Amino acid sequence: MSKAFFDNDTINNVIKNYLDRELAVFGEFRYAYIILNKRNPAELFAITNYPDQWVEIYKERNYQQIDPVVIFALNRVSPFEWDESLSINYNVVNGYTFVLHDYNNRLAMLSIMMVSSEVVEIKKKIKEHKNDLHMLLLDVHEKITSLYREMIRQNYQNPASGKECFSPRENEILYWASMGKTYSEIATILGIKLGTVKFHIGSVVKKLGVMNAKHAIRLGVELQLIKPVSK
Repeated sequence: MSKAFFDNDTINNVIKNYLDRELAVFGEFRYAYIILNKRNPAELFAITNYPDQWVEIYKERNYQQIDPVVIFALNRVSPFEWDESLSINYNVVNGYTFVLHDYNNRLAMLSIMMVSSEVVEIKKKIKEHKNDLHMLLLDVHEKITSLYREMIRQNYQNPASGKECFSPRENEILYWASMGKTYSEIATILGIKLGTVKFHIGSVVKKLGVMNAKHAIRLGVELQLIKPVSK
């Protein structure tokens, strides 16, 4: 996960308000919407109504690296219920987690956490509305992804911003790649080494926070970030 994709407080507050509103119909409980970079689990993003102090501790200590719920979710595509044997959360003994693996190689989770006094009632509501809650995860993940894509598009397409998404060399390489040229062909066209092409492609992939060059090219085309170059 690229930090640039998830560091906008305005967008994050919009998503949190949306989650708060949609989940309120099921009662009062703790929830956590988490996005984890599966290539680099140290990169974690979370929206939750859990106490800020606990969230800070979780992130600082990289609990996602050892959290049994996260580890279990990495190998699941369907929702699952868990109890204290899978929990490292303070004062949480039961929970239900919905899972999504997106095309950017990220794990998205919506976990509903319950304390012992409210397990029976909330668990019943979750099971009755399991499909609705899973769709909520899909919906909220689509919303946050779309909002950040639009932010990137506006930042890099607005001439007044003075920002360029890619360096001239990165743009050249992406342009030819979007035209279907191989790395070797691009190296020949630009008169540079194959390793240089790969280096700049790697830089673009990291900059856009995507999984690979194919996704970087697609995002560049979709958001019209790639400028035409003279042939």
